Amino acid sequence: MSQQLLIAFVTFAFVMAFTPGPNNIMLLSSGVTHGFRRTVPHMMGVSFGFAFMVGAVGFGLATVFIRYPVLQEVLKYLGAAYLIYLAVVIAFSGSAKTDDDTAPRGPMSFWGAALFQWVNAKGWVMVISTITAYAAIARFPANVALQVAISFVMAIGSTITWTLFGTALRPLLSSERAVRGFNILMAVLLLASLYPVFMDA
Repeated sequence: MSQQLLIAFVTFAFVMAFTPGPNNIMLLSSGVTHGFRRTVPHMMGVSFGFAFMVGAVGFGLATVFIRYPVLQEVLKYLGAAYLIYLAVVIAFSGSAKTDDDTAPRGPMSFWGAALFQWVNAKGWVMVISTITAYAAIARFPANVALQVAISFVMAIGSTITWTLFGTALRPLLSSERAVRGFNILMAVLLLASLYPVFMDA
């Protein structure tokens, strides 16, 4: 194992996990709207879903996309369409009531967040870079297992951080109007994250 390559991969994984992207923007918004506890399934879905995707691609799924490149295009545009839908939902969501049952829409579920990773453009950039650029981090299959473990740890840290940030903003956004304005801003940022997708078209 190359220690320098390992450090480079950990740095890459940290930067990609903690910088703004669809997952982090949605977790921030969910932290504000629903609080930390109700966002935990969303956080776990992102973390396990992304780590599973790294493992699946590393252990052979990448060959499917090499053989059928049209699948990547299909996933890219499905992801873009779903992100637009999520941006609209976030923009029109207000603050959750104290009584969870009265909330107009609950936070994303574990399975919803896990499946979302497969249509997340930033997620695919991270996975492909992880598997191709850092394949020599160790011998196969230990390299893939190591990449999965590090990706999972970074995802856990990132999801907790962004959700806590959103939760910390809740006292500052005490009115329905303030939460609505914040969620509209998050929706705009979510749509802005589609810029690389359409520029690559």
